[in-house]
Amino acid sequence: MPSKPSKTLETFPNPYPQRDYTIRMQIPEFTCLCPKTGQPDFATLDLEYVADQLCVELKSLKLYIWSFREQGSFHEAMTNQILDDLVAAIQPRFLRLTAKFNVRGGIYTTVIAEHRMPEWQASQPIQLP
Repeated sequence: MPSKPSKTLETFPNPYPQRDYTIRMQIPEFTCLCPKTGQPDFATLDLEYVADQLCVELKSLKLYIWSFREQGSFHEAMTNQILDDLVAAIQPRFLRLTAKFNVRGGIYTTVIAEHRMPEWQASQPIQLP
């Protein structure tokens, strides 16, 4: 197989570090294992971030996400681990990860974790007429 799962997140320089702009990614094929039963869990991950000096490279993100396929962990722990790993790699001004897990036992679980640089303030949205 030409590629394999990896825990390495590669980065590249933010092409516009002087500007706040939002990068949004949707990852609809996230899989991991239930730590209690070993059965697969499926989720859609919504990643939003405002880069500072670095951006995450997409192929490495794909291989990183793939690395969770055989890992057992609670939804809350998994979401926060991914957020922490992304923050460590790219040190964004702001990052929000929303993990929307498919139904299990009649219960949908959504976990939202955020990181914000202490000195960073989001700009106010502009209301157009």
